[in-house]
Amino acid sequence: MNILDIFQGISTLFVQEPKIAIFRIVLVVLGIFLVYLGTKGTLEPLIMIPMGFGMSAVNAGVLFLTSSTTGTIFIDPMLSDTDALMNILQIDFLQPIYTFMFSNGLIACIVFMGIGVITDIGFLLRYPFTSMLIAMFAELGTVLTFPIATAMGLNYGEAAAVSLIGGADGPMVLYARAAAVKTSKFHNISSREKLIFAVIANTLLCFLFPVAAPLFLSFFIGIAVRESGLDKYAKLIEHGFLYTGTFFLGLMLGVLCEASTILNPKVLTLLVLGMLSLLISGIGGILGGYIVYFANKKNFNPVIGIAGVSCVPTTAKVAQKEVHKAKSP
Repeated sequence: MNILDIFQGISTLFVQEPKIAIFRIVLVVLGIFLVYLGTKGTLEPLIMIPMGFGMSAVNAGVLFLTSSTTGTIFIDPMLSDTDALMNILQIDFLQPIYTFMFSNGLIACIVFMGIGVITDIGFLLRYPFTSMLIAMFAELGTVLTFPIATAMGLNYGEAAAVSLIGGADGPMVLYARAAAVKTSKFHNISSREKLIFAVIANTLLCFLFPVAAPLFLSFFIGIAVRESGLDKYAKLIEHGFLYTGTFFLGLMLGVLCEASTILNPKVLTLLVLGMLSLLISGIGGILGGYIVYFANKKNFNPVIGIAGVSCVPTTAKVAQKEVHKAKSP
């Protein structure tokens, strides 16, 4: 008996295609490196640590599912057949979370509810046109990636979906607390005004865009909880919902980075286009920040522009961190 047959994570490296085996090793190393960057605070630890662990584990933990096929018992994201799905739900330990939280968008609603609780919409209400301008520029990735995706052979639905990865989320524009450049004084917005805005905006947006109504409800009910002073609900949503959702989001992102899945030509195309969309949106957000900066006679912090991009709310945190470093002696 070959001793490598006992340690299937190693033996499968010798039976898979060389490019998949090599890429598995690369992703294991990358996962460990992401954990390191997360613990050092270079990248967002709330995302990077579970993502890095998931990425390294899923690529190391490949085994023989049958005598001729290899795979993992983490998750099968490509599965669509109902009978096969019911079977795999009882085998792959993260499949229930993926199927019942990610496939139907529940995880996004949980995260948006948490974002609503920690978001101060005062900036939006004080400077509505500035906020909208930054958000428009932060959508640059969505606008430019769509024609690129269609030119690469994706249909309109697929192109729209991957382009929206670089979309601007309004909450991110409001979350930044950057002050490297002096900003103009403003009057305070009361909690009552914020609550009224949340109720009206939620109702109006649900009328206009019913397909996104669950996200609108989640975000604005989070704001309502914050502004109504419901501290117990606020703590539950922030420390329970938001951090639980963020943890599983990071873990699932890592587990989905399995070598054979990423090397699938369709998945690889979507991954590259998604990163391109985020990159272009980040550049667009910065450009929007500088336009506001010059339009306000340099009385605005242009770093806030990149906070208009999504990423829950990593971009805003990055902006805040860099501003803090710039202000530090």
